[in-house]
Amino acid sequence: MISVFNTATRSKEPLETVHPGEVRMYVCGPTVYNQIHIGNARTFLSFDAIRRYLAWRGLKVTFVQNITDVDDKIINAAADEGVTASEIAAKYEAAYMDAMGALGVAPADVAPRATEEIGPMIELVEELIRRGNAYVVDGDVYFEVRSLESYGSLSGRSLEDMRAGERVEIDKRKKDPMDFALWKSAKPGEPKWDSPWGQGRPGWHLECSAMSAKYLGLPFDIHGGAVDLVFPHHENEKAQSEAAYGTFVKYWLHGGLLNIDKEKMSKSLGNFTLLADVLAELARRGHGEVEAANIVRMLMLGTHYRSPLEFSDDRLDEAQAAVERLTTALRNLGWAAGLAEGTGASDEADALMDATTAASERFGAAMDDDFNTAGALGVVYELVRAGNAVVTAAAGAGVVPEAIRAATMAKDEIIRLTGALGLRLAVDAAYPAALADVAKELAGFDGDDLAQAAEAVLARRAEARSVKDWAASDAIRDRLATIGLIVEDTPEGQRLAVRP
Repeated sequence: MISVFNTATRSKEPLETVHPGEVRMYVCGPTVYNQIHIGNARTFLSFDAIRRYLAWRGLKVTFVQNITDVDDKIINAAADEGVTASEIAAKYEAAYMDAMGALGVAPADVAPRATEEIGPMIELVEELIRRGNAYVVDGDVYFEVRSLESYGSLSGRSLEDMRAGERVEIDKRKKDPMDFALWKSAKPGEPKWDSPWGQGRPGWHLECSAMSAKYLGLPFDIHGGAVDLVFPHHENEKAQSEAAYGTFVKYWLHGGLLNIDKEKMSKSLGNFTLLADVLAELARRGHGEVEAANIVRMLMLGTHYRSPLEFSDDRLDEAQAAVERLTTALRNLGWAAGLAEGTGASDEADALMDATTAASERFGAAMDDDFNTAGALGVVYELVRAGNAVVTAAAGAGVVPEAIRAATMAKDEIIRLTGALGLRLAVDAAYPAALADVAKELAGFDGDDLAQAAEAVLARRAEARSVKDWAASDAIRDRLATIGLIVEDTPEGQRLAVRP
């Protein structure tokens, strides 16, 4: 049974979905006024891993994530750049989509834009006015927080605490300083839409309530976002939805913040690092796109999604080493699995077989406990250690059939388990990245697919051998050896293996 920590109850609860076998999930998306920073990326990547695991467990997942493309920040950015708000939104929505693609974050099943959902938002405001939870003042519409007895239940704070702890803009037109805007009357030069209260635009909190109800139905199962959205965004979203609909969300999940030098990263504090800059740095280190994405994902998944995460170059280096450790294990297990039958390694093979058989259950137990990715990766590392023992024994004395099977099973299981978290270790795992350059040098290969690069080099060597050009054949073999690859001539033909 999967259990999740529900912010609304401040406790861990069994995940019992509205519709058995299905999970309907909404996660707050980006406000597209700038490129996302590494802290934003952590939230999106964490919920991507949660979504992937739920699907891996056999649940049908419907994932909705909004695009906030009208907002004060977008309007201000447009003024700064001398363009329209819609141009700013389009520019940075594209940048966001590119960034998520680079990280391997799966696209949402539905990604509604706020500007395309104005109708449902107006309907929601009308319902709140009808029910007596909202009021109109000079073309603005406010939610009356004191009209809902449960207001503050998500964040666990009373109205008095909120007023004391938050800087609230004084507006004498409001019934209470904590009342929040559902609809904002138009100002000169701002985007605007027609409404029963005059031209204007929706408040920030409104869009998520309208979109989630429209695309997921009510109640739905999981609402996610970063912990800094608990108040005011999610508190206000919960209030307006429950006032209008009666029911809203079963489980509220919130991810921890990302810190630099133990201080929260945010654009408002000016201490943020853009995801694009992190990926560019990894590219300068020689990592391809998939490898760079794996490194960033490994850094994020090594800490539980609800815990604070310290980001630094040292942590990035640690994540890089962790990815290399897994990739090396896959290469070496592939090598061991490809050996001819020999002697020895039976004890190690038995241990590896046992570890592989137990890994899936232990991995699932960790992830079922509120998506403990760090614990799940620990299970994978234990499997790697058992695999290394077989590889070491095989390098010294060959392997028995049991070891060949065990190495094959372990390799496949590592790929399967890490794939459940979104790591893409199966891609080109058998060969070093330098093979693409060597294939270009030796065979005129022009591409970055390492499996195709291997085929091109071996085809060139086969061509040399077919005309008895032994010198060229040996040169290809020797050049491959410089990047850790061995050419094996077997009855089935040539193959490349990674030197143990």
